[in-house]
Amino acid sequence: MNFTSTKEYVATDELQLAVNAAIQLEKPLLIKGEPGTGKTMLAEQIANSVGLPLIQWHVKSTTKAQQGLYEYDAVSRLRDSQLGDEKVHDISNYILEGKIWEAFESEERVVLLIDEIDKADIEFPNDLLLELDKMEFYVYETKKIVKAKNRPIIVITSNNEKELPDAFLRRCFFHYIEFPDTVTMGKIVDVHYPKIKKSLVSQAMDVFFDVRKIPGLKKKPSTSELIDWLKLLMADDIPEDILKNHDNKNAIPPLYGALLKNEQDVHLLEKLAFMHRANR
Repeated sequence: MNFTSTKEYVATDELQLAVNAAIQLEKPLLIKGEPGTGKTMLAEQIANSVGLPLIQWHVKSTTKAQQGLYEYDAVSRLRDSQLGDEKVHDISNYILEGKIWEAFESEERVVLLIDEIDKADIEFPNDLLLELDKMEFYVYETKKIVKAKNRPIIVITSNNEKELPDAFLRRCFFHYIEFPDTVTMGKIVDVHYPKIKKSLVSQAMDVFFDVRKIPGLKKKPSTSELIDWLKLLMADDIPEDILKNHDNKNAIPPLYGALLKNEQDVHLLEKLAFMHRANR
C-alpha cells in the first residue's frame, strides 16, 4: 500500500514520504499548513490512491470527542416510552454511531479524516488519545467494547488555531505542507487546467507571488484562490498584456476579489498604488 500523486492532486516527494511513513508506522498523520494548501483534499486523494473508502469527520467549534465515538439519544427514548413504543426496552436502539465507530466497524480498511481538529475545545484531542491508540472504546450504555476490525489510515488536519497537547502530538506522525514553489504550483495549475495558455499561467503566477510578498497582508492568497482567479481570467478573456505590464506591488490586480478576501488588504494595495502614482 503506497501513496503517490494522483491525476487530481500533486503531492511533493516529502508529502508522499510522510503519508507512507504514517501508514507504515500505523500512526495518525497530522497535517498542518496554510489554508488552501490541500490538507482536506489530501485524505480524499490518499483514499483514491490506495483504493480505500473515505470516512470524513468535519470538526466544528461545538463538536465533542464523544460524538466521534457514539451518542446516547435519551430524548428519543423518553419520547418513545411516553408513547408506549416497544423498542424502548432495548437501549441499543438509541445509540447513535459516530464516524470513529463507523471506521472501526468497517469490514474493509478505510481512510478516516478528522478535519480541522483545532476548531474544537482544547481537551478534544486528549479525549481521543486512548481510543485512537488502542483502536477500541467502551459503550457504557450497552456494556459493549467496540474494536477496530481493520486499523484505519487516520488523517488529522489542523490550521494552527490552537496548540495541540503534547501527549496527542507524540502519538502522531507530523507533516507541514509548505506553500508550493513556482514549479510545484505550475504542476498544480496544469492538473486543473491542462489546456490553459502557458504564457497566461506564467504572468498570473508572477502577479500572484508578488501579492503574497507584500508585507502587512492580513490574508495571503492561497493555492485554491489562484485556481479560482485563473478560472476567471480565462472566462473573462483578460488580455495578457494587462498582466504582463502589471506591477502588482503598486496596483490592484484585475478581478482581485478572487485573491483578496478582506477590505484591509484591498485598502493596503490601493494605498500602495496611490503612493506609486504620487512618486512618479
